[in-house]
Amino acid sequence: MVMGKRSESVKKIYRFPLKQHIGAPAARAVAPGDNVVRGQLLAFREEETLGANIYSSVSGVVSEISETEIIIETDEKQAKEYLPLKQETPLALIEEAGIVGLGGAGFPTYAKLQHPLPPDGVVIVNAAECEPILGHNIAAIEKDPAQLIRGLQIAMEVVKAEKGIIAIKEIHTEAIERLQQALTDERIRIVKLPNLYPMGEERAIIRETLGVLLGVESLPSEAHAIVINAETTCRIQEAVDLKKPLIDKNMTVAGKLKGNRDLIRIFEDVPIGISVGEMFEQAGGLADSYGELIMGGPFTGKRTSPDAPVIKTTGGLIAAECFLKGPEKIGLLVCACGADKERLEQIAESMGSKVVGVEYCKQAHPVKSSLKCENPGRCPGQVQKVLALKKAGAQAVLISNCTDCSNTVMSCAPQLGLTVYHCTDGALRAVNAKLVRRIRETAP
Repeated sequence: MVMGKRSESVKKIYRFPLKQHIGAPAARAVAPGDNVVRGQLLAFREEETLGANIYSSVSGVVSEISETEIIIETDEKQAKEYLPLKQETPLALIEEAGIVGLGGAGFPTYAKLQHPLPPDGVVIVNAAECEPILGHNIAAIEKDPAQLIRGLQIAMEVVKAEKGIIAIKEIHTEAIERLQQALTDERIRIVKLPNLYPMGEERAIIRETLGVLLGVESLPSEAHAIVINAETTCRIQEAVDLKKPLIDKNMTVAGKLKGNRDLIRIFEDVPIGISVGEMFEQAGGLADSYGELIMGGPFTGKRTSPDAPVIKTTGGLIAAECFLKGPEKIGLLVCACGADKERLEQIAESMGSKVVGVEYCKQAHPVKSSLKCENPGRCPGQVQKVLALKKAGAQAVLISNCTDCSNTVMSCAPQLGLTVYHCTDGALRAVNAKLVRRIRETAP
């Protein structure tokens, strides 16, 4: 894994979607032809709506505005300086900065922090780096653990929490050591998480750190807790201490890159709005052949294109391995922790397989427009579901299950003559990583 550097180049196009967060789209604050500078407000959250401000990460000219996005053509050179925020109090600065959950959900952070916690409340930093391949959060902690700690302290101050927790997988030994060396605040403790997916799911974090299993429709507030993504926490520090709006993004770029070297690359402070294709160019360029481009992680990422922009919630860009030829008939086993039905159907089509049956993990419960797992990462077994797919005529199963669910699928599917494919296979093969299959038993 190597660190990447942002390069300077001439006349590039940056795209800023007006909806990069949960809630309402931002309202336009500029017009075509306007000259803008880095850190200037492009679109704002309208009063009485849930949303977030959007700022320009570059200096240039507004070349086009549509109902959904603002397009800026950049100047030839870009400076790192930015227009500072104007507010004074921490919560007001967090809101003004347009900070949202940077782990993928995109929930506006000011809304998460606007109500004080009870006296026994705790703010938890989700530093699990849950998705395989992605490594930018851990790299940032290893580089500057004090920034994460300071961001947590600010969040604790805002919600009047007396306790803070940094939840991080036990395998990240260097990051843990750096945090321990930098941590002098006795109110904050480090909790080590098992190396399983999905340890970064909010309710899994609550379960592992506080010993409380929340219901599928419950929020962390019911456990007197707030969970904040690691990079979000660091951007809180920048907004409050440096008055910097959310204009840059850390990310991992990986997969089928030219030269087959340095297959996982970490980039820090990438300007939001840059194109996916440009990021792959900065990582060395795409290989001559690949299966698909994924925005996000292997489990929950979505297919993207070179022209798509990097947005606030972009954590990873992966050029996956070419699709394997699948069987004529395949069954789908959908898990609340991984790819949804539509994503699995997309993968099956790319494999050339016809979907003959769809089953859902027995712990997956519909909540609004998505699925939630009853007990994330702890699976009671999937034999019944696999048998149903076999009876439907499936010659193989394509699954999106968590580590433990995948283990239970592997305990029965091969015995039934079913080949197992996983939604993460293409991404993991592209970086020569171990596939999600059966967990090896440890020796006694």
